[in-house]
Amino acid sequence: MSEEAAQAEREYRIEELAEAAGVPVRTLRYYQERRLLPPPRRRGRVAVYSQGHLERLRLISELLERGYRLDGIEELLAAWEQGRDVGELLGFEWAVTAPWSQQTETEMTMDELAGLFGDQLTPEVLDEAAELGYIEIRGDRIVHRVPRLMEATAALVAEGIPLAEILALSWELEAAFDRIAYTFVRLARRHLVDRMGDPPTPAELARLAESVERLRPVTRTVADEHFARAMDRRIRKEFTHLTPRLTAPDRSPAERRAAGRER
Repeated sequence: MSEEAAQAEREYRIEELAEAAGVPVRTLRYYQERRLLPPPRRRGRVAVYSQGHLERLRLISELLERGYRLDGIEELLAAWEQGRDVGELLGFEWAVTAPWSQQTETEMTMDELAGLFGDQLTPEVLDEAAELGYIEIRGDRIVHRVPRLMEATAALVAEGIPLAEILALSWELEAAFDRIAYTFVRLARRHLVDRMGDPPTPAELARLAESVERLRPVTRTVADEHFARAMDRRIRKEFTHLTPRLTAPDRSPAERRAAGRER
């Protein structure tokens, strides 16, 4: 008998299976309760597990490491039991859900952050930035999850725009871009996903993954161009209001402020 055949016929007791899979026995029992793991065969009063149980446990561990929740793993395993190729499903999901933002987190001390923002760096501001998901506070260190946004924020503050107002604007931007993202995803679902079979074939999944990859830079271009056009319109409109102030040097500062408030 070959080594592979012997491995395939190997049997495990629950402690042996847990050790081979690198999980505690209580975790293995929990997976059984969730029906993520098929019940063992019984040999008298002894529960006997197979190589198939070990392979499934290793797959569950890999999926957990990749950030899957147990509910999602349960769905994937159900598809596996129905004869679907889990590798194909995972490959499709990883292609579609790959991050759009490829940034590496950076760390700073609280003193370094205060050097950028001075007395504007209040506990309330830190809490709001953490709630937005921009930073994570770890003791006396700050982890920036979106370093480019932090750099942009520091540049705006350096020009005189208050940090608290930038964070207030961030909430509006998050909501606005959520709506934009929803619109793009709805279009893709209606015109790409809903045209596939139920369930989709491996070839359909592969074609959809390729389409999504091609559409990533296109989507960014559309969003960028629409924002640029909106800024052009808004700046032209704003400039018409600024013109009287720029061409009326005889006005006092108070009169100019009043004129600005009237707008």
